[in-house]
Amino acid sequence: MNICPLCNGLRKVTVYCNHCQQPMQDQGKVTDYFDDYSPYMDINMMKLVDGYPHTLANHECVHLFYCPYCRQEEVRFIKE
Repeated sequence: MNICPLCNGLRKVTVYCNHCQQPMQDQGKVTDYFDDYSPYMDINMMKLVDGYPHTLANHECVHLFYCPYCRQEEVRFIKE
């Protein structure tokens, strides 16, 4: 079984904004923002509709990062 180290608090990742080079904040899985019930749905099922067809096969979790300094958003693929 593969699990996301960020979602499960096993590891922290520092991502720097491509625009202003400041540290970005992890906002969690992209699929959590689809609707009110998305965070409670099966993770592998949500990977089928996340818009990134390779995430299920590559065991990746798609996270949204936000820069509080310049308000840029960036998607990163986290290896499970």
